[in-house]
Amino acid sequence: MSDTDVKQGHPDGLMTLFFSEMWERFCYYGMRTLLTLYLVKSLLKGDAEASLIYGAYTALVYAAPILGGRMADKYLGYRYAVLLGAILMALGEFIILGGTEHMLLIGMGALIVGNGYFKANISTIVGKLYKDGDPRRDSGFTIFYIGINIGAFLATTVVAYIGETYGFKYGFGLAGLGMLAGFFIFWSGRKNFERAPGVNIPEAGLAKAFGPLNWVQAVTLGSLLLVPASYFLIKMSSALGVILVILFIIICVQLIMAGIKADKEMMAKGELDSLLKENGETQPKPVWKDRMFALIILMLVNIVFWACFEQAGTSLTLFADRNVDRLIFGWEMPASMTQFFNPLFIVIFGSIFSVMWLKLSKIGKNPSIPVKFSLAFLQIAIGFLVTKAALPFANEAFQVPILTVVFLYLFHTTGELFISPIGLSMVTKMAPKNIAGTAMGAWFLSFAMANFTAGIIASMTGGEGGVSLEGAEALAKYTDVFATLAYALLGIGLLIFLLNKPIQRLMHGVD
Repeated sequence: MSDTDVKQGHPDGLMTLFFSEMWERFCYYGMRTLLTLYLVKSLLKGDAEASLIYGAYTALVYAAPILGGRMADKYLGYRYAVLLGAILMALGEFIILGGTEHMLLIGMGALIVGNGYFKANISTIVGKLYKDGDPRRDSGFTIFYIGINIGAFLATTVVAYIGETYGFKYGFGLAGLGMLAGFFIFWSGRKNFERAPGVNIPEAGLAKAFGPLNWVQAVTLGSLLLVPASYFLIKMSSALGVILVILFIIICVQLIMAGIKADKEMMAKGELDSLLKENGETQPKPVWKDRMFALIILMLVNIVFWACFEQAGTSLTLFADRNVDRLIFGWEMPASMTQFFNPLFIVIFGSIFSVMWLKLSKIGKNPSIPVKFSLAFLQIAIGFLVTKAALPFANEAFQVPILTVVFLYLFHTTGELFISPIGLSMVTKMAPKNIAGTAMGAWFLSFAMANFTAGIIASMTGGEGGVSLEGAEALAKYTDVFATLAYALLGIGLLIFLLNKPIQRLMHGVD
């Protein structure tokens, strides 16, 4: 980018992408915020079935960017991919307005495929606004991340309130309008980022594919076929679980094999010894293979953390609906709106944490990655235990004070800030450059598995046969399950802390 492309220190395109992403997150989180309550209250699903549908949906949402990114790289270009994703997501929201389970699943399928194209590639365009080594890059992504959280905050307040107060269809419709706003902002501001590399459709995309179709047209039509595929995977969640596990195993094997290959190549070039010396190591060791094992361990840890954190959209929302006194000065906060505490605390504490890590690094006190992960587990465990501690304060309707979920989300958010911001950076440092895409895909897949597992965990909060519980039974069930999760998280956090040194040795200097 030339100097003429810069306004107030950043390329013109950053604000276009900021607002496009903000409205996309408004769309996605708006739908997600209402989904479980819509399944239970409008479609009359049991808690267990609703939780499994939610888990399968969010799992596919996180898996889709793996394919969306690859198709944009090879055939579509990033601009076309984002526009295609925006159209599919908006259509998905409006299809849900049909009001039946059938229409919901079709709409969810469109949202999954659309999110895969949009989410995977708009972040890529942000990165391509800056040349390699541009000191503004980190600041640019921080600004972009603020847009994400503003969108999430608006969704969990405005869409949540409208959906529960006036009807779910109005909430979903509003989310769809938000996506259309994102589409038009992106389209109208396309000249601001048109010179970013890879934005336009590549030559391979314009080449003939099948009959009269070029690859762009073929991939677009193929994407439409993924909508019914997503429909059936959500319906057959057990099959989806098997597929995710198989994919994870395959990718783990690929990572290890790539690590072994990278070690052999560096050894042949005589570069392995110098890399070891940089890290203060003298004994010959398989650096990249070890790092891949460390990455796999941390991906498994990541799955456990987010499987518990993602109770927000399922069991914690139902808990808020049934067993939290949400009356504030005569106004009753909608249950889905309690999810807004997470993005609120992210906005409040995000910059504080980023400054804290810098200051700790300067004095040599910045915790290692495994220690940060273990502290994240400690905090999310404390968050769940807050529900147990609130039991003596329950009212005659078996509802705990709203401060219960405030403190729960406070600890969950601070825990998130110990694990989430460093994840993507860690992957780029630990993977050989020639498999950086595969490693990032594996990291996203760990989130997909976490969300699927979150649905399974949430399904355990219902009664026999997954039926919905009310009153004292519901309060006892939720707090017992949350406490069990907390004790398990504390144990895992302690184990990670004890394994800090061995994991650090496998990471060979990555911090």
